[in-house]
Amino acid sequence: MSEEHDDSRPLPPEPPQEGECCEGGCGEACVWETYNEARAEHARALAEWQAHHAREPEGQG
Repeated sequence: MSEEHDDSRPLPPEPPQEGECCEGGCGEACVWETYNEARAEHARALAEWQAHHAREPEGQG
């Protein structure tokens, strides 16, 4: 059995929707903090994906 590997370009996270933030200053639990962490992870994943695809011979990606 072979495992399929999804090598598609990483998609950015969706920002919080209007009204999701309680504006209560909840620190690390804030939807904006979670979103910013997800954006940073996306940036890392995208950089890795781009580096991987830059090394591939043309016609292989």
